[in-house]
Amino acid sequence: MQEVFFKDLGRAEYKQVWDYQESLLQENVRIKTEQRRLTEHPEAVGARGLVTANYLLFVEHFPVYTLGKSGHMENVLIDEDHMKEKGIDFFRTNRGGDITFHGPGQIVGYPILDLERFYTDIGKYLRNLEEVIIQVLKTYGIQGDRSQGETGVWIEAGVKGRERKICAIGVRCSRWITMHGFAFNVNTDLGYFGNIVPCGIQDKQVTSLEKELGRALPMEEVKEQVRRRFEEVFDVELRSPSE
Repeated sequence: MQEVFFKDLGRAEYKQVWDYQESLLQENVRIKTEQRRLTEHPEAVGARGLVTANYLLFVEHFPVYTLGKSGHMENVLIDEDHMKEKGIDFFRTNRGGDITFHGPGQIVGYPILDLERFYTDIGKYLRNLEEVIIQVLKTYGIQGDRSQGETGVWIEAGVKGRERKICAIGVRCSRWITMHGFAFNVNTDLGYFGNIVPCGIQDKQVTSLEKELGRALPMEEVKEQVRRRFEEVFDVELRSPSE
């Protein structure tokens, strides 16, 4: 069972956490480069004992719209002036996917994993991220599902006109190191999604755990559920970096 360092960053600006993720990814890339150098030159010194580190970050962002590298600006239905008036940031990112919203009441999870220590299969990785949230929903009596051809977690995905997305997923992978991740709507203000075409998908709804259950949930309770299911699905142990 592998160890994954877990950090809850609380509420933070999007760019600050993006930069932090990038620094963790680049450090792992540096270690892998050193590992390769040692393999190719066994007489070399300085790289022995170096191993990549896996992380899972939790954060609640201040309101922000983020556009994936394959996203389309026509799915943004609000201009930058109105964003500023409403106190919403906007970033073009290097993750997959289209436009989405992050904000308070939403658990955003950023796994920085070396998939060469798990499996070199991005499709499997995405399905496992979905499975984490599907298992969390099950503990609250909700049937989560996948929608064919659309990454993320849905409710009533196969019922036309009733499909609603509760968790968006978009990742980046470099040298098999992942970053970005999932955005799980818990007590999220869904009104923010009215200014975009979420994930570029027309005619489908967005929902939250609060909306589905008819009550707000303690964020710490739901975070703990996500932590547990992440450990189970990925067969890892989450621990504090100070342990």
